[in-house]
Amino acid sequence: MLNIIGKTKYTYIFSITLTALSVISLAVWGLKPDIDFTGGTLMKIKFAENIPANQEIADMLLEKVKLNSLAIQASDNNSMMIRYASEDDKINEEAWNAIKEKYPTATQLSVDFINSTVSKELKSKSFNAIALAIAVIMAYIAWAFRKVSYPVQSWKYGLGAVIALVHDILITTGVFSVLGHFFGIEIGISFIAALLTILGFSVHDTIVVYDRTRENLLKSSRKELFPEVVNKSLNETLVRSINTSLTVIITLLAIYIFGGASIKYFALALLVGVTFGTYSSIFVASALLVTSYNLTINKK
Repeated sequence: MLNIIGKTKYTYIFSITLTALSVISLAVWGLKPDIDFTGGTLMKIKFAENIPANQEIADMLLEKVKLNSLAIQASDNNSMMIRYASEDDKINEEAWNAIKEKYPTATQLSVDFINSTVSKELKSKSFNAIALAIAVIMAYIAWAFRKVSYPVQSWKYGLGAVIALVHDILITTGVFSVLGHFFGIEIGISFIAALLTILGFSVHDTIVVYDRTRENLLKSSRKELFPEVVNKSLNETLVRSINTSLTVIITLLAIYIFGGASIKYFALALLVGVTFGTYSSIFVASALLVTSYNLTINKK
């Protein structure tokens, strides 16, 4: 049997270091938002012949118009959606003229403006959704484990799970802060969706470990120490947790490598979050219960 709980000191050092680096990165560089959060223009173009490659359009527009936060996505019926961070009619006209010059048969289907005020409201609601999800998860876990009040109170299960979730979210956003600063990768609504998905996946894995701990606590005698019960539970669920996560990680790798540009960074966010979510479920969430137990024993 692996002594997972015995390695708590090292996992704490690793997690605290990564979390601290993520917080520093977010404080210094922040995240690079796309037009979902900053406002901008959405132009829809239809091509008479075969639609050109996204990168071909992007290279041409960036060379001639110097658009910021440019994102291009192919659509049905030889059409293409072009998004960029500008609401200036002159820049919109320059962008359209550049496209028309290279592709004379192209037709402009629509030009929509994403208002910055609406974008700010969307940003606020997105972060409120994450905060609400975390609070509800903590309350639910505390309620679900209400019958296991010895030797650790049920609310500490919820607190441990939430700390692990915050750990996963901070590291994921920290990674994208670094990617945004050095590679210009932007975040939008799909990134918020990825964070919420990470919350769901990570807490699911944590609950499996907690539930096995609850079962073993109910079956064990009071003579068996709590850290031993937790370590036993972790060993019993370790293979299941790793196998489940690996299937998801392999799928996400395939999406990231072979998927289109529109879902590439959504898959990357999930890849980072699921990986650290699995790690935190095994090495952080349960370790926090044991740490809480040891602090209580030492006080006595």
